Amino acid sequence: MSTPAIIMLFISIALIWGGLGAALVHMSRHPDEAGSEANDGSEVPASTQL
Repeated sequence: MSTPAIIMLFISIALIWGGLGAALVHMSRHPDEAGSEANDGSEVPASTQL
């Protein structure tokens, strides 16, 4: 492999793993709340209403 190809490989790997790491850090600092309005299950989906 040429030098530019190896550099691009490392940049691509850093972007993918860096994005995954950033997403994991964000999710650990801002978890979904179990009792929030969106997750309480009180609303019936429109497709099941008669």
